[in-house]
Amino acid sequence: MKRWIGFLIVAALAGAGGYYGTLHAAPAFLMNKALDRITIGSPWNHFTHAPQVNARAQSVVRPSPDLLYSICPFDLSAGPLEVTAEPIPGRYSSISVFDSQTNVAFVRNDEQMAGRPMRVVLALAGQTVPASVQVVRLAAPRGVALQRVLLADPAEAATVDPLRRRATCRTVGR
Repeated sequence: MKRWIGFLIVAALAGAGGYYGTLHAAPAFLMNKALDRITIGSPWNHFTHAPQVNARAQSVVRPSPDLLYSICPFDLSAGPLEVTAEPIPGRYSSISVFDSQTNVAFVRNDEQMAGRPMRVVLALAGQTVPASVQVVRLAAPRGVALQRVLLADPAEAATVDPLRRRATCRTVGR
């Protein structure tokens, strides 16, 4: 009987460790690895507008070739971050913000923008933000903002690209 109790205690500890690793440590580990990969050659707190995806150029695993991607890895340690975007007429587009645990902290698409520019400020608790602006409070300073624009035809990329490049990601006050 005593051997079974020892085995059950070891099994319970292993289960608890696996639970913690899967639900708490893995998302942060994966996001940190993704940010390390994304930020090679990309500045923090600024959008980098990736070229149109093809078989030779893909910075993310299994990207969609009918989407244009822009990515802004951010670190709120230096202060809140303002993210802006304009809807692109006749196109599905979205801005998504993912926190350091890979959770979706914010999403806005072209329909929700209703033809109006979008402005949101990402901030940590206690950081001062401008008045009368939508604020998203994050628990940790690092994460990523992702802009996606749908193309009906790959040939549209040249016309749509200048419009998506109007999106900004910048530390407030700079």
